[in-house]
Amino acid sequence: MTALVSSEYIDCVIRLPHAVSPVLAMGAWLKNTLCVTSGPEALVSSTVGDLDSAEACCAHEETARRLLEQLGGKPVAIAHDLHPDFFSSRLAAQFAAELGVPLVAVQHHHAHIAAVAAEHGVAGPVLGLALDGVGLGSDGSAWGGELLQVDGAEFQRLGHLQPLPLPGGDRAAHEPWRMAAAVLHELGRGDEIAQRFADQPAAATVATMLHRGLNCPRTSSMGRAFDAAAGLLGLCRKMEFEAQAAVALEQAAMRHASTHGMPQPLPGGWQMNETGQLNLLPLLAYLADTKEAEQGAALFHATLIAGLSGWVTRASERTGIKTIACGGGCFFNKLLISGLRKQFDEAGLKMLAPELMQPGDTAIALGQAWVAATMAGFGRI
Repeated sequence: MTALVSSEYIDCVIRLPHAVSPVLAMGAWLKNTLCVTSGPEALVSSTVGDLDSAEACCAHEETARRLLEQLGGKPVAIAHDLHPDFFSSRLAAQFAAELGVPLVAVQHHHAHIAAVAAEHGVAGPVLGLALDGVGLGSDGSAWGGELLQVDGAEFQRLGHLQPLPLPGGDRAAHEPWRMAAAVLHELGRGDEIAQRFADQPAAATVATMLHRGLNCPRTSSMGRAFDAAAGLLGLCRKMEFEAQAAVALEQAAMRHASTHGMPQPLPGGWQMNETGQLNLLPLLAYLADTKEAEQGAALFHATLIAGLSGWVTRASERTGIKTIACGGGCFFNKLLISGLRKQFDEAGLKMLAPELMQPGDTAIALGQAWVAATMAGFGRI
C-alpha cells in the first residue's frame, strides 16, 4: 500500500465504504484516469489526457502496467467504459485476456454516480443526477441527462431529458448554432433556420437534414441543452474550446444576477411525463424569442434548477430514497450546483457532490472500480 500511495502515478486516494478485492479500472476517453482498489482504498491516477493521441494512449498503457505491477498481484476484474471503441476499452480487453480475469463494462453515467457514492462512503442506494455532454447508454443511444437509481453494481434508469437531434452527429457538439437549429426544428420552426443562422454556410443544409432526419441521431445530453440555449441567445455559435458555450451561458447569467438578482423560474418552462422524461422545450422556445441574452441566460438557470429539483423530488417520493448523488461535467457550473443544493435542502434531501474528485470524466475510473468491486463474486474482503 505504501508503494502505491507514494507512486508518481497516483493523484488521489479515496477511502471506500468497506474493503474490496483488487480491481483495475481503465477510465473513459476524455480526461482519462485509471483507478485500482486495494483493500479499503481506491487509488486514482493522474490524468493522462484525452485518448485521441498516440502520446496519451502510450501514457495510459504505461500507467495501467505500473499500477498492476505495484498492486502486487493480479486484479479480480478489469473495468472499462461501455463504449467498445475507446482505446481504454480495447486495452482493458487485452489486459483481461493476458491476465485471465473477467472484463466488466460499466455504463458511463452509472460510473459518474458510483464515483460520488464511493467518495462519500455511501454503500446503499442513491438517486443519481448525471448531467454531462455524452456517454454511451445501455440502449446504444447517446445519454447525458439522466436520473438513475444506483445501488453499487446495479442501476436503473428512472428518467432522462427529452432527446434532441444532433444535426451532423458529433459536429453538433462543437457548433452550438446546430443545437439551436435542432430546437427550432423540434418546435416546428425549421423554416427559420436558414435565415436565423445566415452567417453559417451549412445552415440551409442543416435545416434539410433535420427535416429529413438525415445524420441526426438523438441525445438526452444536458450539455447539448446548454449549447442550444447559448446558441439561441447568440452567446456562442461555434466553440473554440470545450464547454465554451456552457461557460458563456453561466457567465452571462451571473452578470445578470449580480445586478438584478436571479429571476423566478419561467412558469410552464418544463414538463414531466409519466415515463420519466423531463422536457425543456418550453423553456428553450421562450429563449428563442428573447432579446436580452443575459436575462435569458439567468432565466435558463433558474428554470432548469426548478425543473431538475421537481424531477428528482418526485423520484424521491416514489422510491423513498433521500440521498441524491450529482455527477457529470455540467456540475462544474456553480449556479447549477448551488441552486440545486438549496432546493434539495428545502425538500429534506441530502445532496452529495464531488469534493476530492472533480465532477467530470476524471472521476469515471473511480466509479468503474467501485461498480466492479461491488459486483457479486468480487465485493467485500
